[in-house]
Amino acid sequence: MTYPETAPYEHGMLETGDGDRIYWEVCGNPDGKPAVVVHGGPGSGAGPSWRRSFDPARYRVVLFDQRGCGRSKPSAGEVETGLAANTTHHLITDMEQLRKHLGIVNWLVFGGSWGATLGMAYAQAHPDRVAELVLFSVTTASRAEVDWITEGVRVYFPEAWAAFREAARPRAGERLVDAYARLLADPDPAVREEAARAWCRWEDTHVRAPGTPLVEDFGDAEYADPVFRMAFARIVTHCWRHAAWLKDGQLRDGVSKLAGIPGVLITGGQDLSSPPDPARALAAGWPGCELVVIEGAGHGLGHLGVGEAAQAALDRFARD
Repeated sequence: MTYPETAPYEHGMLETGDGDRIYWEVCGNPDGKPAVVVHGGPGSGAGPSWRRSFDPARYRVVLFDQRGCGRSKPSAGEVETGLAANTTHHLITDMEQLRKHLGIVNWLVFGGSWGATLGMAYAQAHPDRVAELVLFSVTTASRAEVDWITEGVRVYFPEAWAAFREAARPRAGERLVDAYARLLADPDPAVREEAARAWCRWEDTHVRAPGTPLVEDFGDAEYADPVFRMAFARIVTHCWRHAAWLKDGQLRDGVSKLAGIPGVLITGGQDLSSPPDPARALAAGWPGCELVVIEGAGHGLGHLGVGEAAQAALDRFARD
């Protein structure tokens, strides 16, 4: 990330009309090319580091915290906060409401991991509002991908996965993601806290390189925050156990709706959290899409080559 971290020049809370209040901010050039950041997780929030991906002289960058996380209210870190109205479809509606609120005709969509899923779902729902897409660490949140990240990837992290499964206490035939969602809704706060810690420890492990030992202390400082930890664990298990409320193959089959919209999909060849197959499938059916596979790279912008490819795409679209 080559650009300095700029402070927002505008921010506020968007009233959704159904009880949620979405935090948003705008930074960069008020007259620049509009772009929206779709953060990952789901539930991680749009931290300030996202601002550094954009040339502040050429972009008008909109960031927002999705429902229940970050500075949005109410927080999913509070067990009293219900999640029934926190779905992919609600988030797409929030994005459209925010776009209209800010008077933006169309914008570039930039996101990674879960943000790639939501960004793709938004683009297919509102292709006339999307100028370009730049998505990295691409996922589609399918049931198969969820089962991989909670079950199949254990072959690379056997010790960490054994601890992850033991903490889930799954019932007979119960998927681990369902077991964790159940524990995170338990009336005993100690049970909920133990489940949130175990979920986030596993999350912290599988985004790392193969052979990483069991994580005893959270490498990501965010996971060390108990409020963040609970919100993140509740939101991600809620989303994953429902396969993002998308039909199997929906994003792959709907990608033809993006014909004529320029896009760049960036994936790490060694990304164990988000293997390259979904990105390849999306690119195959999307005329005008550029697929960038960074061999040897893992998950996220911090891996060598991934951030550079995203930066290059954003800079190129800023000139167009």
